[in-house]
Amino acid sequence: MVENSPLDIEEIVRDSFDENETEQLAEKLDQLEPEEIAFALEAMPLEQRVGTWLTLEKEQQIAALTYMRVDARSNIFKQLETAQLHELVEEIDVDDLIELLDELPDAIYQYACSRLDQSEKRWLDQALTYDDEQCGRYADHDVLILSKNAKVRDAVRLFKKLTEDAEYQEALFVVDRTGRYVGLLQGIRLLGQPNHMPVVEFIDAEAPVVQGDMELDQGSDLVARSGYSALAVVDSEGKLLGRLSIGEALENVRRSLEGQFMHTAGLDEEEDLFAPIINSAKRRALWLGINLLTAFLAAWTIGLFEATLQQVVALAVLMPIVASMGGIAGSQTLTLIIRGLALGQITPQTYWTLMRKELGVGAINGVLWALVIAGITYLWFGDWIIATVISLAIVINICVAAFSGVVIPVWLEKMKIDPALSGSVILTTVTDVIGFFAFLGLGSLFLL
Repeated sequence: MVENSPLDIEEIVRDSFDENETEQLAEKLDQLEPEEIAFALEAMPLEQRVGTWLTLEKEQQIAALTYMRVDARSNIFKQLETAQLHELVEEIDVDDLIELLDELPDAIYQYACSRLDQSEKRWLDQALTYDDEQCGRYADHDVLILSKNAKVRDAVRLFKKLTEDAEYQEALFVVDRTGRYVGLLQGIRLLGQPNHMPVVEFIDAEAPVVQGDMELDQGSDLVARSGYSALAVVDSEGKLLGRLSIGEALENVRRSLEGQFMHTAGLDEEEDLFAPIINSAKRRALWLGINLLTAFLAAWTIGLFEATLQQVVALAVLMPIVASMGGIAGSQTLTLIIRGLALGQITPQTYWTLMRKELGVGAINGVLWALVIAGITYLWFGDWIIATVISLAIVINICVAAFSGVVIPVWLEKMKIDPALSGSVILTTVTDVIGFFAFLGLGSLFLL
């Protein structure tokens, strides 16, 4: 996320409500980077957002849209006339079109495609062979390409053509006559070298390569860790598709982390802050409904022991402790496993080692806190049987929580379901049901 001072954003949003501040607003926006403009636009209600966006130059409009959340820019498109959309995409480049194509109306997308030249159409066709979670879809075509038969002087000449606003262009991408990627050539390695030397002599053999079918998160992480400003993206035949720069990689990592955070609440990271009420209500209703079903399941479990609760009121008082301890223990394990899955650190070879480790942690913490809770319960109610029942339930629930915290995200991953989105809901249900069943079941066994 681009860092902006709250005062700057507050001033820009305030000016967007005042028609007399239109000129000053345009001047302020003109001083911002596209990602900063996008951030400011997302902080505005829809009417002010569209009006402010229309004051930008066309290049700024497109650049800001590419940095905005999907839902936010989709809401802008819905407010524009067909003629405005035609004008917007008349000179759009293929990389920006790929970023926006899912939100553009089909007729506008077809019109934009008709404006592309043959090379851009070929790039677009290549990109669309990959899905929207693969690196090949978003390979940047703004690359410096050089033949492997070229000399140092050819590389130097190519570097001299760079403009001041060129980003992450510290290296050339060397290809053979068929377009197959040969290697990466950093400009700094050419300093002081004779002009007649072949460039293949200076190729960096250690530079990693991003495969086009690689997951975007995985490719972005590879670039971020590589130490290079950009890496080549190649197809299954080794042909150069484009590059993935460090700027784009870090943006992808940020979006992924934001997505994981939003998913813990059952929300979409692409959701617009000022989305229409009905749209937001529909999105959130699903997980509220799922949560209601799980709550009824826990309530049904409690209802099985209604007679026990009527005779031993202390159990009703202590029930939340059992569920809470299991829930916290499980969420700790769940968070750890989800992070491990996201980073690719959990494999079939390490799964059972990790399971034993988490069960061991659960057993130790379960016994430790069971003793503490048993002591407090005895001082409170003066009954060793109740104290024993809750201590056993705590041990059982924390161990089950540790087991579930490992199994649930791994199982969801295999089912192609995002663990960050669904894991916490399922885990809470398991710890509540098992906790109540163990506690009230033991209570019925020992107290009645």
